[in-house]
Amino acid sequence: MMTHLSACTSILVGKNASIDGSVMIARNDDTFLPLTPQRFYIHDPKNEKGKILQSTQNGFHAPLLPDAVPYQATPNVEVNEKGLYEESGINAHNVAMSATESVYGNPRALAFDPLVADGMAEDTMQTMVLPVITSARNGVEVLGQLVKQYGSPEGNGVLFADKDEAWYMEIVTGHHWVAQRIPDDAFVITANQVAIQEVVFDDPDNFMFSEGIQDFVSQHQLNPDHEGWNFRHIFGTSTEKDRHYNTPRVWYGQHYLMPDAISEPTSSELPFICHADRKISVADISFILGSHYNETDYDPLGNGPAELKTAFRPISMNRTQNSHVLQLRNHVPEAQSAIMWLCFGVPAFSPYVPFFANANDTDPSYVNTPLHADSESAYWMYRKLSVLVESRYAEFAQDDRDYLTATSELMLSHVAQTDDVAAKLSGAELTTYLTNQNYLIVSEMKKRTNQLMNDLFEKGLTLSKLTFNMDINL
Repeated sequence: MMTHLSACTSILVGKNASIDGSVMIARNDDTFLPLTPQRFYIHDPKNEKGKILQSTQNGFHAPLLPDAVPYQATPNVEVNEKGLYEESGINAHNVAMSATESVYGNPRALAFDPLVADGMAEDTMQTMVLPVITSARNGVEVLGQLVKQYGSPEGNGVLFADKDEAWYMEIVTGHHWVAQRIPDDAFVITANQVAIQEVVFDDPDNFMFSEGIQDFVSQHQLNPDHEGWNFRHIFGTSTEKDRHYNTPRVWYGQHYLMPDAISEPTSSELPFICHADRKISVADISFILGSHYNETDYDPLGNGPAELKTAFRPISMNRTQNSHVLQLRNHVPEAQSAIMWLCFGVPAFSPYVPFFANANDTDPSYVNTPLHADSESAYWMYRKLSVLVESRYAEFAQDDRDYLTATSELMLSHVAQTDDVAAKLSGAELTTYLTNQNYLIVSEMKKRTNQLMNDLFEKGLTLSKLTFNMDINL
């Protein structure tokens, strides 16, 4: 079976729930190792027609689907050892996909539809699906057909979005799955646990599901409830591990967006569909993905009791390899509307950099990530910043907050100014302009980030314990 499962946290936001009418999907890609270097580039499949995609993690192989278009991708550097995992991006049709949120079906269901060892897993899923889909709904349809054809070797939650809809799809056994459309006025937070609850089978506008799933549940007597059809109860888990590793992350994100909601971090019945008490911004999502139970006793970097500081698994972790917010905006022309906000460092300490999707190239510092630390690549620059800040968190946290606040203002201004010029352009001229703007923000962020690290380095020299005050002349 597959061994590289992503212990992630995901967020989906409907267009009427966001501050500017955007549809957004977002996720932390948390591997099981602190270092799994990744890169970011534009994948153009124009010369890959008929190519067989071969997994390096299991025996899956399949021809790439026809009619593929260019798309953003954030794959691993060590493809042969750790798998391709193109993970997240937006394609040329302005359809976003993030794969995947690892979920776990329960033994009752898996006994009758076991995982398929050489099925299509998350290492190849993004490469098979994102290049060919034309809408979020179509993403569910295409992935559903591939699961039917090849089976799945693991449980996965997959996020899709276009300018109108966000869909969340959970694959829970070898061949069975359910997908739900996120209501326009709602948001969802998930964390490594089957999340979808009540399924309405005669509502095709809002639900899709694998063929025969109702008969499968009935035949094998899998529904534990007296009434209703709760996907989470039928296929999911509810264990002590869930209540310390998974549900607290959902609880914290929900509490941040719904402060008046009454719930406990260990509740197994946190709602799937939620409604915030305010409009949700990219900044809100990035705060949640960069959080570690801030301002609670559960914060590992806080001042709470020692036993509570380690009680729950935080959202932002040292093994978050990339964090992203995929934004489909509706208040600007469609050709400039799609943005990936990408964080390559630990999101508690590093910024989300905006990349317009309508681009034909990416700065080499993002494309050419070496396996080991260097002084040129964006991945390693932001990883170094993260280590530096955490190593002296009490002394460096405010400097880092000031840097993040200033860069957030810079990013918003950069996007707004880019929009103003882009609205007057079209075709190849527009694509070239947006590509150059992506280069520009990378260059500015490299300058600012290196300046911060130099400042922190100098400040750190004054904090050494290898000092002794006796005589000013000594």
